[in-house]
Amino acid sequence: MEVKIINMGITMLIPTYWARKRKEGWKEKDEIYDHPTPLDSEGTLRRCIESIRILRDKSFKLVIIACPVSEDISIEVEKKVKRLVKSVSLPVETFIFTPSLLKEIHNFLIEEGKKEFVSLLSIYGYSNIRNLCIFITHVFNSDIALLIDDDEVFEDHEFIKKVKEFIGKNLGKKKIWGIAGYYVGADGDYHVKKEIRPWMKYWNQYEKMNEAFDKIIGKGPRLKETPFVFGGNMIIHRSLLRKIPFDPNIPRGEDIDYLINAKMFGIDFFLDNELKIKHLPPPKAHPLWRQLRQDIYRFIYEREKIRKQRKISGMRKVYPEDFDPYPGCFLKDDLEEKIEKSSRILSSEYLEKGDKKGSEEAIKNIELAKKYLNFKFDVFEKLLNLQKMWEKLMKYIDEENVRYVLKKIIKKGRI
Repeated sequence: MEVKIINMGITMLIPTYWARKRKEGWKEKDEIYDHPTPLDSEGTLRRCIESIRILRDKSFKLVIIACPVSEDISIEVEKKVKRLVKSVSLPVETFIFTPSLLKEIHNFLIEEGKKEFVSLLSIYGYSNIRNLCIFITHVFNSDIALLIDDDEVFEDHEFIKKVKEFIGKNLGKKKIWGIAGYYVGADGDYHVKKEIRPWMKYWNQYEKMNEAFDKIIGKGPRLKETPFVFGGNMIIHRSLLRKIPFDPNIPRGEDIDYLINAKMFGIDFFLDNELKIKHLPPPKAHPLWRQLRQDIYRFIYEREKIRKQRKISGMRKVYPEDFDPYPGCFLKDDLEEKIEKSSRILSSEYLEKGDKKGSEEAIKNIELAKKYLNFKFDVFEKLLNLQKMWEKLMKYIDEENVRYVLKKIIKKGRI
């Protein structure tokens, strides 16, 4: 395959998630993120953006998206993120995108009689925030959206060169519109290293993830089709981001869900096993039963989406086996059995530790899973409607005056 590097416009987007001060904790209606930074601490953002200095190629725009867990702390979060970013002298054109700028965009859309697009643009929830990433990229008319997370560190001087190397080219008869890089931990290893506990015997997520990683990351060739992606090291070509949005109905794992949807529309993702970034996440902020609950919902939802497929022009039917070993193992008929056995053992583990609430919540996951199975809408149809509306929004942005106004709003966040 030809590897000639073409000059391409890149927008690097880094969402940064912020929670209430430690003493306030998490409130019932707050968004659930893995490890949002409390407002009274510094978090990982500074470390991440300082590492940008090592990149040889700095010909990209950097957009940092300030994401509060709740609207009532949004002003504090804006101030905190602005202070933090301004304290780091960055050698790239940098913008901070905030809830108040999004409000301006909403007002513009409403004034222009395009209120139907407002619901597509939200700063709450993983999928919505990823959609803001590709929306901003399109407003800037960039060729590539490069999605990075704020708990990562660049160590490869040639990272941007590798980002540009294959995207938009052909691999055999397939166009490369989506590329996944991958994470390594503090020790430089790509494997997931978690304590294996009894409840994981049936919910063998980490074992299956590592099996998939060995198959795709650990072996040649450098570029190959992949059943998984990492949202914090993800390259999306303009041809893909104009066509497919992230699905806001997915509470977590929005990156892999995006891959599933893209595959349905005939677009495959490829993993580059030389495109790595160091991932140094803080401890997760929420109890295990809650994280498991979100995973249960998303796997049920994705399985239903696959089951409800029908013949549509321009689309192709996909199967759980297309995503083996991970996430395919969670998209099959034995998912209910995995949920019940794992939740019961997890409940027992909580009881052994004297955590009655944790035990009850783990059991509650079984009942909720049964409830999740009774969808009151056609999941596949919902995806089709979302995709059509997203394409309309992208085409609307192509109008010269619209792009001008939206760009002007986003550029108010320039540092």
